[in-house]
Amino acid sequence: MVKPAIFILGVSALPLAHTLKTAFGGEIHAPLGMEGADVPYRKATDHLAHLFVAGRAIVGLCASGILVRAVAPHLADKHQEPPVIAVAEDGGSVVPLLGGHHGANDLSRAIASRLQAHAAITTASDIRFGAGLDQPPPGVTLANPIHHKAFAARVLAGESIRIEGEAPWLAGCLTSPEAKLRVVVTEKSTAGSEDCLVYHPRCLAVGVGCERGASAEELIENVEAALADAGLSRQSVALVASIDIKADEPAIHALARHLGVEARFFAAQDLKAAEPLLATPSELVQKEVGVAGVAESAALVACDSHGELLSVKRKSKRTTCAIAGSFTGHAKEVRNALPFAAPLPGRGRGLLHVVGIGPGASDWRAPAACAALTASSDWVGYGLYLDLVADILDGQTEHRFPLGGEEDRVRHAIALAKEGKEVALVCSGDAGIYAMAALVYEIVDLEPCRIAVDVIPGISAFQAAAAKAGAMIGHDFCCISLSDLLTPWGVIENRVKAAAQGDFVVSFYNPRSLKRRSQLERAFTILRQHRPPATPVVIASNLGRPEETVRIVSLQDFDPEEVDMLTLVMVGSSQSKSFARGDGRTYAYTPRGYARKREAAE
Repeated sequence: MVKPAIFILGVSALPLAHTLKTAFGGEIHAPLGMEGADVPYRKATDHLAHLFVAGRAIVGLCASGILVRAVAPHLADKHQEPPVIAVAEDGGSVVPLLGGHHGANDLSRAIASRLQAHAAITTASDIRFGAGLDQPPPGVTLANPIHHKAFAARVLAGESIRIEGEAPWLAGCLTSPEAKLRVVVTEKSTAGSEDCLVYHPRCLAVGVGCERGASAEELIENVEAALADAGLSRQSVALVASIDIKADEPAIHALARHLGVEARFFAAQDLKAAEPLLATPSELVQKEVGVAGVAESAALVACDSHGELLSVKRKSKRTTCAIAGSFTGHAKEVRNALPFAAPLPGRGRGLLHVVGIGPGASDWRAPAACAALTASSDWVGYGLYLDLVADILDGQTEHRFPLGGEEDRVRHAIALAKEGKEVALVCSGDAGIYAMAALVYEIVDLEPCRIAVDVIPGISAFQAAAAKAGAMIGHDFCCISLSDLLTPWGVIENRVKAAAQGDFVVSFYNPRSLKRRSQLERAFTILRQHRPPATPVVIASNLGRPEETVRIVSLQDFDPEEVDMLTLVMVGSSQSKSFARGDGRTYAYTPRGYARKREAAE
């Protein structure tokens, strides 16, 4: 069962929240500053919306209206939306608001059982039969949902149904062998109607092989033709299977996306187990990859001991495919489809997300970053960065590293992805700015592997500092790291001189550390030769975090002792200005030249 985000508004709900956390896992989300909670938030509606968009199951110990108003702007598809459940603060009532057939009803019943409360289930088919006709169990797909309402209305009115195939989730329905209403469970392509709901069990494995660089269109056309010739439904396809040396073949992944399933890969030695069952073994393929056939072997091995070859190898110019089904029983007339269950056999390609999470605040985090973190099974990163995304931790395995050791961190993330896992390498700010993305590609370049790499951008510290201070990067700017651990000081010094002479706004990353004390002073010595004393300097520390401080001082008053390794220092150009407003705050900006445009117009 999914681990929920347990949302509370006040300290009075904390005891019940801890009861639910103990029973169901997850974490407690509470207002900033409340002791005894796991994840702080600033604004309730924004935080709830963020959790909902990220796909988190939400259990709110509050009025249902608060939850509804927070997520309403983000409602889209009831088949995809996560559970949203309201629980009375006294624990007396449990109300699934959204995601009834996506886990909310089951979770609500479990919560109600734990609290000895009432679960207010309102979906009609659940009340009557304990299951939804339009929401079969995992591994089974309703082929004709357009006919569901009319069919369900007749069932709710008292008509019995006739079940052809295995449908244990409908055990609560009234059945009769003479019923006009039919439920058909089959891997075959079958037309549905208002009198017949067709369910396709995900019991087919499509094995494929192809030449390097074969087109996706050719492979998809070959597979679609094989399915059609065998009379099989694409909605019964559970996975695409192939040999592991094809894990980075674009056509195979395009086919998997086309079918809406995963691509899974097997080592040649694993595929050899199916060689005695091959209908079309090939000596040429044996010599090239070490197994007498890829397509048929992959399809059969994916089905394990339950496999039956339904479509032998079909060839096109550069691709091959075969289809096997997973069944219980051996005689065709008594067999039943056996849907694939998680985890799927074989390995995935392995996907490494290099995720920029921004400076720290959850509301500065990109939705794509949240989605990648939620989808990943493993998180790798510096411990502080993992703490910054703890609000969406939902059962992922954390691999925490101390400050430094960046290459160890990256290699560990790559090694996990090589196991077929979906991995998030967590970076603060933007993953491509003084972070891990470049090192990932450097290692993949030096040591080629077949994993996929996905870089997700984030708000960088210099952007956050500029926004907090006003508009310091309104004109040309640059970023320079003052760390000489990887770059010689002479190179850094030349870049500072060029930036000073070019009159760029300059953002200094890594300005100081316990061991590096002089570089910042030397950089400012260079800048003072090219900037007036009143040039604004932004000193920004712990951006997006509770300890955040942002100060604006002049170049002549800048004190390097105010700076530590969590600080970004931004020095304006000769045109940058600072001023105080009526609220007492000082702001800084760099004009782009509109004053000259206004003067010319006058």
